[in-house]
Amino acid sequence: MPETARPVPFRGGGFRPVSKRGTGVVVFVLLLAILEWGTRTGWITSLTLPRPSDVAATLIDLARSGLLWTHLGPSLSRLLVGSILGISAGIGVGVLIGLFSYVRAGLIPLVAALFPIPKIALLPLFVIWFGIDEGSKYALIALGTFTPTVVSTYGAVDNVDRTLVRMGQSFGLSWLSIVRKIVLPGALPGILSGLRVSIAIGIILLVAAEMLGAEYGIGAYILQAGSLYDLERLFAGVVILSTLGVVTSWAIGRIEARLLGWRA
Repeated sequence: MPETARPVPFRGGGFRPVSKRGTGVVVFVLLLAILEWGTRTGWITSLTLPRPSDVAATLIDLARSGLLWTHLGPSLSRLLVGSILGISAGIGVGVLIGLFSYVRAGLIPLVAALFPIPKIALLPLFVIWFGIDEGSKYALIALGTFTPTVVSTYGAVDNVDRTLVRMGQSFGLSWLSIVRKIVLPGALPGILSGLRVSIAIGIILLVAAEMLGAEYGIGAYILQAGSLYDLERLFAGVVILSTLGVVTSWAIGRIEARLLGWRA
């Protein structure tokens, strides 16, 4: 009798990442539990790390007293304005570099010269140019987010499959239609991935800018806590910045899921 054929399992998943809900939370809670145990038993000295429970209590006191919003509000405003200026300009310049040869030849050397400069080193110069108030902080964050956005954007445009562009030309699509329907959607995954790096750099520069001449802000709060060697307050500020980074990364992930659902 002929042997019954066995079904062949599907193997074409393409290394698609599978969501594992709760794994990150478990790792985070486990790490906090280890730190809490280490600080309570003396394995980790209190001069090195404060107890996570004490940091949590400090955060609760900050929220109840209103100081959390007093410092977080100006920081969010500076990060939002500076990032919008830098990222929007970076995407525009990056797309132009990716589409036009003369723009590429003229601007890539300039971007390559600006990119490796530590933007924090330019803060005194921005203070001279724009004053010690909000203008210098906006300018620093804008420049810090501009250069990585340019690089990621024109790299994403370059990585668009040229076969699709040729196909569009073969069907008689106009140049503008090819850019709008083929180039920009194909480059969008790389652009959004670059935004994660740009916003992380913006948060770093935000802290640096607020440590110089800012009365309120998370950076100013951390500087005050460090000068008093108040580890609970210092780590509370670090936790706020870390949470800000996680929230922005999550927001970009939601945008990716909405705009790039066609990849699934």
